[in-house]
Amino acid sequence: MTDKVEDAAKPFIPTDRTLLLVDDDAPFLTRLARAMETRGFEVTVANTVKDGKDMARAKKPAFAVVDLRLEDGNGLDVVAAVQESRPEARIVVLTGYGNIATAVAAVKLGAVDYLAKPSDADAIEAALLAKEGDKADPPENPMSADRVRWEHIQRVYELCDRNVSETARRLNMHRRTLQRILAKRAPK
Repeated sequence: MTDKVEDAAKPFIPTDRTLLLVDDDAPFLTRLARAMETRGFEVTVANTVKDGKDMARAKKPAFAVVDLRLEDGNGLDVVAAVQESRPEARIVVLTGYGNIATAVAAVKLGAVDYLAKPSDADAIEAALLAKEGDKADPPENPMSADRVRWEHIQRVYELCDRNVSETARRLNMHRRTLQRILAKRAPK
């Protein structure tokens, strides 16, 4: 009788491959669902916080990929529901509006990784199947510092209901400076 030794080069392949995908971007959700199905996952999709929470409770998925910002609320509510229904579930949070505070909140709620959009299926699968304590590879094409700044400003602007004066006050920025930034295209 031989002991089973785990090969460090082989990825972790669980037997339960149920996956909940929650995103309000329908084309992205459809493409990601197809890609994850071809990788052997049993995929369930939802496009609202309410549907995501309902699916999390009903299906109790082993894995979840949740967009942080959904039309009807915050994806962190779905992360909490998945953790509540299945504490050992591996959850990855996706967002186009990344910042440190939301990344910390996602990890505290039980997410194993936090990826910026656009993320491809390979990066998402790698994050879902990463072994405990493994560090992710650095991104191939990370956002520039200008793009991160622009994304942050856009997020605060949206959270302030597109009120320029309120956004400028919260960002400690002159209103006219903010107006010039908002009038420009997003940096690469």
